[in-house]
Amino acid sequence: MPKVGMQPIRRSQLINATLQAVDQVGMGDASIALIARLAGVSNGIISHYFRDKNGLLEATMRHLMSALNLAVRERRAALTEDSPRAHLRAIIAGNFDDTQVNGPAVKTWLAFWAVSMHQPALRRLQRINDHRLYSNLCCELQRLLPQAAARNAARGLAALIDGLWLRGALSGPAFDTQQALDIAYNYLDLQLAKPTG
Repeated sequence: MPKVGMQPIRRSQLINATLQAVDQVGMGDASIALIARLAGVSNGIISHYFRDKNGLLEATMRHLMSALNLAVRERRAALTEDSPRAHLRAIIAGNFDDTQVNGPAVKTWLAFWAVSMHQPALRRLQRINDHRLYSNLCCELQRLLPQAAARNAARGLAALIDGLWLRGALSGPAFDTQQALDIAYNYLDLQLAKPTG
């Protein structure tokens, strides 16, 4: 019989092992056996907690999405200025937080995007993530721009964030977070400087 309180510990171990396995060998070769070995547990434990590899990937992506959400929330909570521009910059910065641009996270996000095109549960998570970013950007931009302009700027900024993240991820260990932030902040400034009348 499992010990009381072991479930969150085991789940965390297995999620961390999944990140490690994807970092080492990629999603295709990150077998249940490898993940279990890295976590120091038997293969059956994965089935017990996650049903299968897809369930484990879904839990791992939820973990990364929670870390992203927390990174954005913490930056917004720490603001000394309650302006839309400050909140937008915090949202941008949260998307380039170390929890999102470290090697294991980057490789897992890339694998997730590829797999999500073929698996409805993962596709739903991707849509949630996309909608959250767009919605947060749009909400702040609407405090400064007319609705149509705010929506367009939010779509453009969300696409730019994703594109900068993807280019940085594909550049390998040379991910230049500051350069990505500077480009995104510059785009934001250009959008806010456009005449609205």
